[in-house]
Amino acid sequence: MPAEIDLNNAADVSANLSRVIGSGERVVIADLSVTTFCDSCGIRTLLVTAHQAADGGTELRLVVPEDGAVQRIIALMGIDRLLPVYPTLDAARADDPGQP
Repeated sequence: MPAEIDLNNAADVSANLSRVIGSGERVVIADLSVTTFCDSCGIRTLLVTAHQAADGGTELRLVVPEDGAVQRIIALMGIDRLLPVYPTLDAARADDPGQP
């Protein structure tokens, strides 16, 4: 994911995630490790994309480092109660029994 997710690039983020989700993967991981800013438009994009993924049988997982600004907004908005959020990419992968 990009360094910032906001009104300016939310449509691109959605399109990129939708393309990967449409490939038929059971689990898609959106790595926000380098994302330092995510506004409400970005959060909405992640939620809408996650719901669309679920409708197609795909789980969207978010990687959000515990000490970052994005984690704070994720927690404040309760997104971590709606979507699976992991502190590292390894943790997100380890939760998938289909991953080597």
